[in-house]
Amino acid sequence: MNATALSIALFILRIGLAGFLLLWSLDKLVAPEGAMAIYQFFYHVRITTEIAYVIGAFELLLSLTIMAGFLKTYSYGLGLLLHVTSTIASYQQLLNPFGGNHLYIAAIPVLAGFIALFLIRRQDTLWSLDAAWRK
Repeated sequence: MNATALSIALFILRIGLAGFLLLWSLDKLVAPEGAMAIYQFFYHVRITTEIAYVIGAFELLLSLTIMAGFLKTYSYGLGLLLHVTSTIASYQQLLNPFGGNHLYIAAIPVLAGFIALFLIRRQDTLWSLDAAWRK
C-alpha cells in the first residue's frame, strides 16, 4: 500500500470512529435519561442528568479532538479506553449475541478500529492537526 492510500484509509477510519463517538456523546446531551439507564444497567452506577450532560460534553470534546487528529496519543488512547470499557461492560451480551443482543456485535469491529488507529497513529497525517502542528 502506498503512502497516499494509507493516509486516506487512516483519515476515513479516524472520521468514522470519531463520528461513532460523536453520536454517543450527542445522545447523552439530547436524551440524558438513556445514558442514566445505561450507566445503571451496565456499570451499576446511578448518575444524575447533570452528570450525563458532563459526560456527554466530555465525549463531544473528545470526539472532535479525535476527528481533528489532535493530540493523537491522548485522544485516540482515551477513545480506545472508553470503548474498551463499554465493550467489557457489555460482555454478557457479546457472549450471547443472538436475539435482542445482536447489535452489540458491532462493538467488536469498532474496538478493532480503535486499536488499529491507536497503533498506527503516527502515520495518520491527512488533515490532522498534529501533522500540521509538527511541520
